[in-house]
Amino acid sequence: MGWNNLLLEKEAGIAVLTINRPKVLNALNAETLQELDAAMDQLGNDDEVRVIILTGAGEKAFVAGADIAFMQTLKPLEAKNFARLGQKVFSKIENLPKPVIAAINGFALGGGCELSMACDIRIASENAKLGQPEVNLGLIAGFGGTQRLTRLVNPGLAKEILFTADMYDAEAAHRIGLVNHVVPAGELMNFCKNMAKRIAARGPVAVQLSKQAVNDGLEMDLEKAFVHEADLFGLVFATEDREEGIAAFLGKKKPEFKGR
Repeated sequence: MGWNNLLLEKEAGIAVLTINRPKVLNALNAETLQELDAAMDQLGNDDEVRVIILTGAGEKAFVAGADIAFMQTLKPLEAKNFARLGQKVFSKIENLPKPVIAAINGFALGGGCELSMACDIRIASENAKLGQPEVNLGLIAGFGGTQRLTRLVNPGLAKEILFTADMYDAEAAHRIGLVNHVVPAGELMNFCKNMAKRIAARGPVAVQLSKQAVNDGLEMDLEKAFVHEADLFGLVFATEDREEGIAAFLGKKKPEFKGR
């Protein structure tokens, strides 16, 4: 793999991908984004992996933001290209045909908050802090934050978060729907792995199509989204997993899904 900024562990269908730049609180530079891009390609094509957990190294940060030192000398066109790179990678995570859980173990600010929002499920430790502080630096969110935040919370609240640069502790982030659960710091990875195990035990194609239905439906009017859901519902009936799942249910046994 040859990654300088990522660590990967795999066990029982679950991949744990760690952004490993603890000296700079796992800040995102172009190299780290490019490695994330390659890692998502690899994990997306790995038949052994059914669920991905994304986290940050150390006890202080998930990802504290984009790398300010890296951005300091960027010219406008270079900055635009950096934003487009982040958007591309985060969209790949969002649309990956496998669930991605963000294990938010500390600061998730700026690009780190944007990265967490690209994941399907966000689990925060009790010491996590989330926010979009870019305007403090005379910047704006550039990795999709202005768009995903608006879709996760209401537009007025999204604007407040973006305009004020306020940080939200884990409980506040949970109240506004920015994270799914808050757990004690020492239990974060076990909580995420237990959830990942439950998901990994379900029909992989059905999970994939459920993710697709939700993501696609957000961009459709309701009636078109219903038709799309029905199309995917029909598609899943062509899978071996559907035959296995129904047969196992009727036979009162545990299904053995193959992901096809």
